[in-house]
Amino acid sequence: MKKPLKFDLPQGTLDLLILRVVALAPVHGYAIAQRIQQISKEALQVQQGSLYPALHRLENKNLLSAEWGPTETGREAKFYRLTAKGRMQLKAETESWVRLTEVVGLILADPQEGMV
Repeated sequence: MKKPLKFDLPQGTLDLLILRVVALAPVHGYAIAQRIQQISKEALQVQQGSLYPALHRLENKNLLSAEWGPTETGREAKFYRLTAKGRMQLKAETESWVRLTEVVGLILADPQEGMV
């Protein structure tokens, strides 16, 4: 069985991924990291040292709201929910990311690639 590729997240990408995962339903931090790993087919792994500062930053920017509640295991955890401002930010960042990947794709597909 082929081992999945692992990637480091480009600067600024983690916030977008968090907003996308939280947009689906209120979720706690550990589940956000698990979901990103699952959706990326194990290619992306978010470490707690990156995840929780990002969650606090997004909460401080009023892109996420949070409240304590029980997890599936009965433990208390902070559940994050997207705010209206967060939804607008997610939409804008998604559109920007899609456009950026299109432009990078054009450059990478340039028929004059031998000029490098």
